[in-house]
Amino acid sequence: MIRTLEAIVGEINKVKNIIVVGHIMPDGDDISSVLALTMGLEKIGKNVRAVIDDDIPGYLEEFPFVKEKIKSYDCISKFPAELIISVDASSPDRIGRVYDHFKFARSIVIDHHATNTYFGNVNWVDKFGATAQMVLRLNKMLEVEYDEDLATVNLLGIATDTGFFKYSNTDAVVFEDVAWLVKNGGNIGLISNMILENKPLEHLLLYKDFLNEMKIDNNIAYSHITLDMLNKYDILPKDSPSFVGELRSIKGIEVAITFSEGEPNVYHVSMRSKDWFDVSKVAVAFGGGGHPRAAGFSKETDNLEKLEKETVNAIKNLMESYEK
Repeated sequence: MIRTLEAIVGEINKVKNIIVVGHIMPDGDDISSVLALTMGLEKIGKNVRAVIDDDIPGYLEEFPFVKEKIKSYDCISKFPAELIISVDASSPDRIGRVYDHFKFARSIVIDHHATNTYFGNVNWVDKFGATAQMVLRLNKMLEVEYDEDLATVNLLGIATDTGFFKYSNTDAVVFEDVAWLVKNGGNIGLISNMILENKPLEHLLLYKDFLNEMKIDNNIAYSHITLDMLNKYDILPKDSPSFVGELRSIKGIEVAITFSEGEPNVYHVSMRSKDWFDVSKVAVAFGGGGHPRAAGFSKETDNLEKLEKETVNAIKNLMESYEK
């Protein structure tokens, strides 16, 4: 890890103009990693463009510095990037059109997904609870001074990707990093209020319809959210809640799946497991990726019922191979 970090620091020290890119369908760890690295690089005098080639969900868009610093793809069209740093993305397709710029600049990949395809010139892929922890280490090696703003931004990714410290990826290192960030001004209260205590009423109404569509097959629970369901409550697709965690919380359920329609006939499939099943193996089989307990993929189809059956059957078949 140290040698890779030193190589990344060497790449950064050689350049002035840097793009920091996150993945499409951004989550808390992605937003946190992009912001924390961007703010860190700015503190040491770099000219940085932070970009995500997708809409940012409303609950994350409201977080401090997101609107100010993270821009859409167009912001880099004429930017003379010498280095592109991808954070929290496991494969080129996950960073959208920004990957087209990799042919014109050196590239670094920083990620904690086991399914990463190592698509950069320098790749740091490691088993951390959150990519934000890796950004913290890089910023420290760059001798970035942390203040309350940067500490809070960096803390966001660790808190959200560990499920506010209740998922199996919450190890001793997570708590050590959190303690350091809180000591340096990280505001966990602000983060929990904005993420956990800020749900629109429309999402609760949608949840009722989501549960009406729920099916349970042995220890697998699944449901879907269609565009019609979102339109009923005037919810934009980018703000669609997943509810996959709620399904996983059901007693006796090992695997939970949510099929969310983001565009007409395009479904984003989120999978979570509770104790032992590796959902990343199923995600990879469908062209996606992720972690053993949290993974997903996207699929274009006009037959949602068929997609649900194919996904559930793939999980059941893999479960049977575990038992053998």
